[in-house]
Amino acid sequence: MVPFCRRLEEAERVLAEMARHGLKRGEAGLEVYMMCEIPNNVILIDRFAALFDGFSIGSNDLTQLTLGVDRDSVTVAFDFDERDPGVLEMLRQAVSGARRNHRHVGICGEAPANYPEIAAYLVALGIEAISVTPASLLRTIAVVREAEQRQEASGAQEPVLAG
Repeated sequence: MVPFCRRLEEAERVLAEMARHGLKRGEAGLEVYMMCEIPNNVILIDRFAALFDGFSIGSNDLTQLTLGVDRDSVTVAFDFDERDPGVLEMLRQAVSGARRNHRHVGICGEAPANYPEIAAYLVALGIEAISVTPASLLRTIAVVREAEQRQEASGAQEPVLAG
């Protein structure tokens, strides 16, 4: 997993350095994933998908960088909200871009655990994995199961954030 990869050139350098040390993508089944946590990762997802086997959306950093807020700052933390329409659009674009490129996509971060409606939204988008805290595991499993059943029953194609 390559974290905080800002630019395509940086991704190429990281992969080349890994290969120089015997970790070549595709050899002996090695898959290399990238954290998708910067708006540039989402905007250029098709190009990043050519370099990586999958993505893990880092919802905390993606929210901070999309909204321009530091969730740990007492001055602006009140504006940190993963439910913001811009953040939800970033999530939608990241998941749909990964799927369009036949790449694995999951999410880590607190959004699905803190807001069950985001977990349901991600399921409707077709996310493949959701990482949650132990304290929110059972609740999130129930939310995911319900969202999957709702999606199967309706055959819905376009996800809508419930809430």
